[in-house]
Amino acid sequence: MIGRRLLGLAALAPTIALAQQDWPTRPIRVVVPSTPGGPPDLVLRAILPKISATLGQPVVLENRAGGGGLVGTAYVARLPADGYTWLFTTASHTNIPPFNDNVTYDPVRDFTHVTLAAQNFGQALVVHPSVRATSLAELIALAKREPGRLTYANAGNGTASHIPAELMKAMTGTDILSIPYRGVAEATTDLLAGRVDMFFVGTQIARQHVESGALRALAITGARRWSGMPNTPTMEEAGLPGFEVVNWFGLWMPAGAPDAIVRKVHAAVAAAVNEPEVKQQFDGLGLEGVAMPPDRFAGFVAEQARIAQEIGRRVNR
Repeated sequence: MIGRRLLGLAALAPTIALAQQDWPTRPIRVVVPSTPGGPPDLVLRAILPKISATLGQPVVLENRAGGGGLVGTAYVARLPADGYTWLFTTASHTNIPPFNDNVTYDPVRDFTHVTLAAQNFGQALVVHPSVRATSLAELIALAKREPGRLTYANAGNGTASHIPAELMKAMTGTDILSIPYRGVAEATTDLLAGRVDMFFVGTQIARQHVESGALRALAITGARRWSGMPNTPTMEEAGLPGFEVVNWFGLWMPAGAPDAIVRKVHAAVAAAVNEPEVKQQFDGLGLEGVAMPPDRFAGFVAEQARIAQEIGRRVNR
């Protein structure tokens, strides 16, 4: 009986290999676990037409928001690993779980890591003009003189506004109060009104308010300056050696996706982000394409998850 079963599996092997070789034969869904119009949507709209053309099938964006990204991500984790449903999201994939007790999946073990697609130049640390600091050093000095008085806008635990703020506090030994918000728009509104002192926000949002004089930029969290804000130093240049936090955009499938399919999708993404037209769109969004191969991406995700867990332990003490 066992021999017959093994023989049956061996007979199926050529059929499975052929199916993977012919993939895709129908449209593909890419699930974004956030509301329409956010940064992941902007990235996908730049690259999906190129990816669809390469694969020869439509790749359709589907927003499944809820739970700060948990709902859509958990949904994809439960699906068959046949290559026809993808997950596309931000660094929140690894950053949110340590701060949420309702996570039903493991961001490393429960997914096939396909590729890093893009990253930004970091978040911009901006302050309201009423804050008596024109540099990062002055801000840190102020926070140390008056512990617990300064506030920062937190658009969600584990988000790109939360992680760099808590890392800055840990590195400088400062006490800055986290003020929770339901999203970036609400947090930005309160910052502009002076109801909160500072915010780590995306460079595109920061630039328009800095140029209008409504906010003051002290630093960006990436490893190098962004051409859109050339006079704004990095956190390291401003006095915090080793500080680097960027928001990134990655692509996953459910765990167990076939290697042949994963390699084909990675190649399609790599081709898309290297198109001159896409590079130009990314530059306008403060992004750069980074088509990291699957094996390197898997290691990258595991390391990002480890860092987020460490920050989570510090915050939840």
